[in-house]
Amino acid sequence: MSVYVYIIESLKDRSYYIGSSEDPYKRLDNHNSGISKYTSKKMPWKLVYYEEHEDINKARKREHFLKRQKNREFYKKLIIKFQRDLEL
Repeated sequence: MSVYVYIIESLKDRSYYIGSSEDPYKRLDNHNSGISKYTSKKMPWKLVYYEEHEDINKARKREHFLKRQKNREFYKKLIIKFQRDLEL
C-alpha cells in the first residue's frame, strides 16, 4: 500500500500545510471542506507537492523531516522541482 506525503498551499495567505495520506486528492477535498479546524481557517487550499512512499513508517519519517524545515525557501525549491518534473 502506498502512502503519500503532501504539501498543500493556502490560497488565502500562501502558508503551507504538510501531511500524509493514502489519497492526497481526497485529503485535499477534506481540507477544503472545513473538516479540520486548522486548515478550515485558511481555505481554499491547493495541492502543490506529493511524494509516494512504500509504507506508513517511511512516510511519517519524511513528513516529520519536512515539518522541521522551517525555511519557506526549502519548500519553494522542493515544489518548483516537483512541478518541473511533472511537466516532463
